[in-house]
Amino acid sequence: MSRIAATFDRIRREDRPGLVTYVTAGDPDLVLTERILQTLDAAGADVLEVGVPFSDPLADGPVIQRASERALAAGTTLEGVLRVVERVRPSIAAPIVLFSYANPLYRMGFDRFATAAASAGVDGALVLDLPMEESAGFHAAVRGAGMDMIFLLSPTTSSERMRVAGQMGSGFVYAISRLGVTGARDAVAEGAGDLVARIRAATPLPIAVGFGVSSAAHVRQICASADAAVVGSALVKLIEGHGSAPDLLPVLDRFVRGLKA
Repeated sequence: MSRIAATFDRIRREDRPGLVTYVTAGDPDLVLTERILQTLDAAGADVLEVGVPFSDPLADGPVIQRASERALAAGTTLEGVLRVVERVRPSIAAPIVLFSYANPLYRMGFDRFATAAASAGVDGALVLDLPMEESAGFHAAVRGAGMDMIFLLSPTTSSERMRVAGQMGSGFVYAISRLGVTGARDAVAEGAGDLVARIRAATPLPIAVGFGVSSAAHVRQICASADAAVVGSALVKLIEGHGSAPDLLPVLDRFVRGLKA
């Protein structure tokens, strides 16, 4: 059983909401990224999503776009992100999922990436702009290296594609609660529960719901039907606001503990 599967199995056995956190690697720099990941893990995040900065993050809103710009300006590369994971993996209990666009992975080479990521301690990979129909090569490389392949599903995804994603994927599926780009919202999308029900009918894989999740109330609402909630932009905005200030890590710790509570 993979580390991701074991985590969601424990969440279900304990009958509690799961929390997936996202941060952009290299924002504000890679040294602080290591400490941020350790802080999120210690605060109780069940799964850590580590974003690879990309110059044209079409699925992301302004907050994560700016984080990618800052990370790239600081010299962050895919290889550098993998080195961060390798350094922090021994001190982190939570599974680590690499969250990327296809271009950096394609440039590195799918087989080379999969070997390096697995060696570094990455547990799964999610590629935002790689359609299932074109993912065979990447899927084979990732699964061959022993990592989970995670697919995105949206309100417009057909039931048949949900079924295929459940067959090809492993670990969990990431449900996008609303159309559009990432970004914190005041309320959970009205159709989130219906989307989870549709996915449940198509696959037994655990379901994490993201896009717009920013509070403990959102986490409770989402996890009434899903296995976990994904919080990204709200965390990245805190990092943007505090930068390298001494209070950054305590602020992140309090925020994540509040979400878990």
